Amino acid sequence: MKAAAVLLRPNDRMRTQLGPAIASNAETGPKNELLKTAKAALLAESDSLRLASERLGEPFAHAVELIYAHHGKVIVTGVGKSADIGRKITSTFCSTGTPAVFVHGSEATHGDLGVCAEGDPAILISKSGATPELLRLVPMLRELKSPLIGILGNLNSPLANMVDCLLDGRVSREADALNLAPTCSTTVALGLGDALAVTLMERRGFGERDFARFHPSGQLGRNLTERVAEVMHPRRTIAAVAPDESIHNVVIAMTRMPLGAACVLETGDRLAGIITDGDLRRALQRYEDLRGLRARDVMTAKPTTIGPAALLQEAALLMENRPSQISVLPVLEADGRCVGLLRLHDLYLHRMESARVGTSNWSNSAIAGGLEEVHFSPEQSKRSETD
Repeated sequence: MKAAAVLLRPNDRMRTQLGPAIASNAETGPKNELLKTAKAALLAESDSLRLASERLGEPFAHAVELIYAHHGKVIVTGVGKSADIGRKITSTFCSTGTPAVFVHGSEATHGDLGVCAEGDPAILISKSGATPELLRLVPMLRELKSPLIGILGNLNSPLANMVDCLLDGRVSREADALNLAPTCSTTVALGLGDALAVTLMERRGFGERDFARFHPSGQLGRNLTERVAEVMHPRRTIAAVAPDESIHNVVIAMTRMPLGAACVLETGDRLAGIITDGDLRRALQRYEDLRGLRARDVMTAKPTTIGPAALLQEAALLMENRPSQISVLPVLEADGRCVGLLRLHDLYLHRMESARVGTSNWSNSAIAGGLEEVHFSPEQSKRSETD
């Protein structure tokens, strides 16, 4: 006889694979010890960051002004784990308005130093403050008249005596039991780099539009650059019913246009309310017989709406930044006419159907900033519930 299949939960599957010895201990002492170790590591790193923040002072402010005053780029360098941290700091600088390039300490003296221009500030990252590769690099950077900023874990080190700005990256110990693995020290170095980037953003007046310019392909950039009119479902492709329409016909309309809602429209496409899938479920709970109900009886009157010229970021905030999230927004002109419907799902599509053409009913005058009227064809406007 064929054995019945057993659906294993992840923990059950793990126990089966690792054997009875581990499985028997999973719910007792060892599990608690593992969690205790993990929590201690996180607390050690957070304490290190707190102490580093308390030590900030004039050297940090001087480093910010050195970088801000320079119209070129920043050089970031390090070796080993410090190099990994340096790459992340460089990336954060670049995406927040401070041009930067990472130069590995070992490769700098083998030609990579050629990326450095005269006067470029250099950030040297080292826990020991005695990294040989960085010590060899200092005279060359001095020849280029580069101001030197050190994120160092030893204030009495050779590098500490060579830099112009010393940022205190000391930690009392690492997070592991052996006090060997770069954990607290790398977290503090990264935190100081992030603090520089964030402070420079404020110093430069770096705003949302600047951020969007450097993130055109990501969701953050999309929310800051694209407008509701570009991604909404236009009026002709949404379920729309009159206030006195029967619930039977409302369901049929929502089935034909499966966007999760029907807009209840009065004369001239003025929005009276909206009926969502949730409204229908609540009506079923409340009423024994729906046959005598009309759209106005179950709709949400005066729903949250948005205009076609609004940025996607504004739409996301309206939908998500509330005690009870909503998944659809009617799109209204300034005069109250409904011109489309926006779903939460539409905000997070990985790409837009840029070729959508056809007709739209909103006026160019309501779309500030020079957005052109977009046209949609019936075929290209259709979307399934799972697209």
